[in-house]
Amino acid sequence: MPPRLPLIASRDFSTASTSNEFRDQWTRPGDVFSVLLLLGGEIVARALAQLAGRGVAPVTFSFGWVAYSLSALTSAVGENKLMPQAPDCQCIVMNGKTGIQMENSSWIIGRMVRDFETWCHPGTRAKEERKSSMSDGSRSRARDGQSPTPHRGGLIVSVYRPSTERKPGLPEPDLVYWSGFVTMALQLGLAAVPLALSGHWGILLITACGTLLALLTGLLPQWRLEKWACRMSSRDAYVLTRGNGAQHAIVILGNGHGMNLADLAAGQNNLDTSAHHWTRGSVLALAILWILLLITAAGIRDDTWFLLGIGGLGILQNVFVAGWTRRPEHFGVPLDFVEAIGKTKVMRTLFEVEERYPGLGRVMRDEFFPGALLPEETLRWQEFEKTKAEGSNSSNSQSLLDVSRQEPPVPVQDSTRGTS
Repeated sequence: MPPRLPLIASRDFSTASTSNEFRDQWTRPGDVFSVLLLLGGEIVARALAQLAGRGVAPVTFSFGWVAYSLSALTSAVGENKLMPQAPDCQCIVMNGKTGIQMENSSWIIGRMVRDFETWCHPGTRAKEERKSSMSDGSRSRARDGQSPTPHRGGLIVSVYRPSTERKPGLPEPDLVYWSGFVTMALQLGLAAVPLALSGHWGILLITACGTLLALLTGLLPQWRLEKWACRMSSRDAYVLTRGNGAQHAIVILGNGHGMNLADLAAGQNNLDTSAHHWTRGSVLALAILWILLLITAAGIRDDTWFLLGIGGLGILQNVFVAGWTRRPEHFGVPLDFVEAIGKTKVMRTLFEVEERYPGLGRVMRDEFFPGALLPEETLRWQEFEKTKAEGSNSSNSQSLLDVSRQEPPVPVQDSTRGTS
């Protein structure tokens, strides 16, 4: 067997080949775009959850669409849903009339609670700033040389009512919505540069097809069915809060113009909103088309930096849409501010809520004070219950009196007449 050492030694030793490989890759990055299409599917899913349901959802063509199409197919076939199954902010929804509370599974309610401090009324911010200042006791301790303790704002209850001038379930466009169309125009303009310079139309074709597939995905009717899976014209009041220990609670009064938030909180788990066979078939067809687009994009060798720039613009817009804060009307829940209630102590706040909205403070008390109450607190709540019972009895008596006044007496037929 001949020795191999001469064969190994005869090979040319050069470091230039590695440098050439790096230079070629950075000059014309071949398969990078096709690989990046498989990353970032979660970002695309959140961006679609933000904008889908209002007809055209301007979520731009970007990295991650192929990965998302496959995960959406799995979700539509297995879980029968398109919307994310878990909201990104855990909270509870309490019915102010029945006292029933449930864990929220709605993307809309979760985002409303998550973003509340950015869209809350200035009256709520004023309460928070006033109550978050140091108390007199902490100031005196600071004068005595002790470390001052900032006083936490306690519980602030912000009261809203559904708008009577704007229709629920119809999101109002905002900066997040319009940013998609602007980004799409920039992407198509960037894709047209290789066509204008060298006649290379492949980049424009990939961008146009990707944009079309993205828009078709957001046009599926299933998005609207899942996003607003609730009854309308509700007259019940609801409380939205992160739970015991939270600083804010959002009260939405019932006036016959709002959504049934109890339905909405459980809507995505409602079997009535399961994906139809038409939706499953559409998601399957879109997944196949995305894979074909991936294969086509992998064959482009020239001007690939333009593709990377187009995908980079798209992913920036997707990140902006997925994470940016929005107001309730942009989710299709238009609200009008009523008032903000906040005291130094949580129990005092609940007392005032109960005085202004009988029964509502009692419902909230079970969440914020699940344990035993102080004797004076128990006495105060008993007074509320007594007042509520007296008011209920007086209203029932008044209604019976009104009915008796409206109904004429029934004439009694004389049995002796007509017998002779």
